[in-house]
Parts: sequence; structure tokens; C-alpha cells
Amino acid sequence: MALKIRLSRAGAKKRPFYRIVIAESRKARDGRFIERVGHFDPMLKKDHPQRLVMNQDRIKHWLASGATPSTRVQGFLHTVGLAEKPAVPTQSKKHLPKAKAQERLKAAADAAEAAAAAAAEPAADAAPAEEAKAE
Repeated sequence: MALKIRLSRAGAKKRPFYRIVIAESRKARDGRFIERVGHFDPMLKKDHPQRLVMNQDRIKHWLASGATPSTRVQGFLHTVGLAEKPAVPTQSKKHLPKAKAQERLKAAADAAEAAAAAAAEPAADAAPAEEAKAE
């Protein structure tokens, strides 16, 4: 049985209120849960004490029992010091050009780098020659 610590939505339309629950991973978001361990009210100001309320003892118990928090809940647990910061999801590659275009860009960058290196070499060779003439 895979347990998750996740949010379950409650409240009216356009007035969200979330319960932090322990549930089986296969159950629906707002479906059956094992235990309610807190709540989150996003409508309150960020510094309001009732915005995020958690029963830390029960959460520690469930974490020790093998429950895995969702990304959002893990962020909440990080703010209280019960878990590490959640990993930032990787960005999609949809904004990148196609494979052939990437190859062309890489070839152009390599050519520009080679040209810059070639331009730097004669300048380096000219400097010792100038020093020899000065002596």
C-alpha cells in the first residue's frame, strides 16, 4: 500500500480550501483518506497563522512509516523543517529548435570558436617577435 501525504480540495467555487491528508496513492484526490493531518487556506495572507496548520507529530509518524509527500506538501514541510526542499521540475524541451537546426547552430558556434582561436594565435606569435626586435 503506497501512502501519500497530499492536498484534498474543499471549499466553494473560487474559494479554495485544502486539507492535508494521508491517502493511498490510488485513491481519488478528494476521495477516501486515512487521516487528516492539517489544512491550508490560500485565501488568507501569507503571514496569517491559520494559513497553514499541520499536526507535525502525526506527519513525522507517517513519514517514518513510508508515506511520501506530494511536491506541494513537501514545500510546506520544508518551511517547517520536516523535509528537504522539493526538486525543481525540469523544463520541457518544446522551446528548443529541432535536431538538425541544433546541429547547424553547434557547427556555427564551433566555426566561430575556431576563428577566434586562429585570430588569437598570430597575436601571441607577434608579441615575442616584437620583444626580440626591441632588444
